[in-house]
Amino acid sequence: MATISEQQMGERSADASAIWRPRLSPKARLRWDEVEKRFMLVFPEAALMLNETAPEILKLCDGEHTIEGIVDSLAQRFVGIDREAIKEDVTGFLTRIRARGLLEG
Repeated sequence: MATISEQQMGERSADASAIWRPRLSPKARLRWDEVEKRFMLVFPEAALMLNETAPEILKLCDGEHTIEGIVDSLAQRFVGIDREAIKEDVTGFLTRIRARGLLEG
């Protein structure tokens, strides 16, 4: 069975950024943790503590926004941050989450 490196997945995600409309898998939920005062991505038998920007990305993973649309929305909200840096962060994060089976689309 052939494996795909994270770099190759990132390249494929970058190529598909104009058409891919990611959405959270039904098994994954974005939840606010009152104790930690931060968002978590919870899924069967595990959870990921998220940094400040990850929930903003995941909230836009609704099956309607393309990657470019997500980047555009974040670039409007985070004025002063380079759009290409945002795109790199979004693509890398979504590639890792997709590899875990937590995104569809």
